[in-house]
Amino acid sequence: MSERKKDLEKLRSLLLKKSYEKKQVILASGKESDFYVDCRQVTLHGIGSVLVGKLIYEILKETQCQAVGGPTLGADPMVTAVSLTAALNGQDLPAFIIRKNDKQHGLQNRIEGLKNLEKDMKVAIVEDVVTTASSTIMAIEASEANNLIVQEIICLVDREEGGKEILAEKGYKLKSLFTKTTLLKE
Repeated sequence: MSERKKDLEKLRSLLLKKSYEKKQVILASGKESDFYVDCRQVTLHGIGSVLVGKLIYEILKETQCQAVGGPTLGADPMVTAVSLTAALNGQDLPAFIIRKNDKQHGLQNRIEGLKNLEKDMKVAIVEDVVTTASSTIMAIEASEANNLIVQEIICLVDREEGGKEILAEKGYKLKSLFTKTTLLKE
């Protein structure tokens, strides 16, 4: 078994142990679901953070992406893990975090880490979970409004509830480490 497959299996095991719950919940999209995947329980865990950083960095090093960002709060530990992994591998891949709205005090930035980015920089947007892709689209729009070129979209878990297709309609391809199907396989 390849190292990548071993890492994916370790991450899958952590997600099932720490993040997956079979229960009725209302998602951020407003949809009802009979399960919840709280990826922060893994992305805020040391081993989980290492695995997430490594697996996403492995995807990004094959691209032209020069920075990695995502919507707060789910992507915060993810972008840090990826940026740190890149630095440990000798590559500068700055992280940035996107708020839902402009900050109302201080510098009133919508994107934190913007001073580490340049106009027309090619970036990746990462997410913990994609359902309808509404927060992903918000992150794409905020990035593009700040003169960034979104080249990659990567999530930990695609719930397979239309988000991938919505992104495709807008010209973006969603890559996921897991889908609902692959996460819950026997």
